[in-house]
Amino acid sequence: MIKILIVEDEKAINDLIEMNLTEAGYDCTCAYDGIVAADIIEKERFDLILLDIMLPGANGYELMDYIKPLEMPVIFLTAKGSVQDRVKGLKLGADDYLVKPFEIVELLARVETVLRRAGKTQTIIKVDDIMIDTRAHTVMRGSREIQLTMKEFDLLLLFVRNRNIALFRETLYERVWESDYMGDSRTVDLHVQRLRKKLHWEDKIKAIYKVGYRLEV
Repeated sequence: MIKILIVEDEKAINDLIEMNLTEAGYDCTCAYDGIVAADIIEKERFDLILLDIMLPGANGYELMDYIKPLEMPVIFLTAKGSVQDRVKGLKLGADDYLVKPFEIVELLARVETVLRRAGKTQTIIKVDDIMIDTRAHTVMRGSREIQLTMKEFDLLLLFVRNRNIALFRETLYERVWESDYMGDSRTVDLHVQRLRKKLHWEDKIKAIYKVGYRLEV
């Protein structure tokens, strides 16, 4: 399982991130100040660190100097949104930079991208009785393979990586079809309907009025 360290001193934000990453299938550890985070990192390796800048004990920039030689990917989470702050973080070796407040969907997408770049993505994802192999692009229920098109497979991955989160049709279209959403929902709706039918997930992929869909598991 992919291990992620969340270093964020605001408990409400830390708890929210932990809850959503855990639901997405990640193993999370939390720290609320830089000194505690350094102690944890000294004892344990992580596949990714989410790092706030304004921390008690030692700030994110100082902690980054400690993390860099260990070659663990880092995403900065901060209210500091100026170009100078972003450049400083990236020059210190951060892999990405996310300004608060941010949408959980965007955070999950950034996490997925950085992990993929680092070659640390999850290859097997299990949701209820469905087993997804992201490397082989297969979906199994028990010993039976469920045949999905490429777009249906990508749509399924987007749902399972954002489980229990309402996803706008615009988000679904732009992430799966990789082009701007022009307001025509028929393409998204058709693929969702086919995915529901193939997985027998009519009761799990719920339509959200005037929004889009949510996978409830």
